Amino acid sequence: MSARSKARKRAVDLLFEAEQRGMNARDLLAERLAKPVTEAPLNQYTADLVEGVVEHWTDINELLSTYSQGWSLERMPSVDRAILRLGAFEVLYAAQVPESVAISEAVELAKSLSTDDSPKFVNGLLGRLAEVKPTLA
Repeated sequence: MSARSKARKRAVDLLFEAEQRGMNARDLLAERLAKPVTEAPLNQYTADLVEGVVEHWTDINELLSTYSQGWSLERMPSVDRAILRLGAFEVLYAAQVPESVAISEAVELAKSLSTDDSPKFVNGLLGRLAEVKPTLA
């Protein structure tokens, strides 16, 4: 697993944990940076991803809700929400990451962390966001 893939996995873990604990992901990130709970400290890319998701939280949630056919954000499994938020951030706002790479990485996370149906759902929803990205202002 590449360093960036590991960073994405740790970012999903933080986003998931923050939601489960009912806290802001930025606050949890600050807590983990100040006092790591693992031997390896969080790398900068993990921090950048979490910060980016939090910065664009409202827009990301609105877009996921708008383009997820038949699924409200609340109805999605928590881990899928975390993966989709991260993937949406990379697809829409991380110019240094090719959209295809962001989608592929999110699908891989869904394969390893979620249900059998999740990879296809994640792929479809993030693919749709990539399609409509040029129309978003």
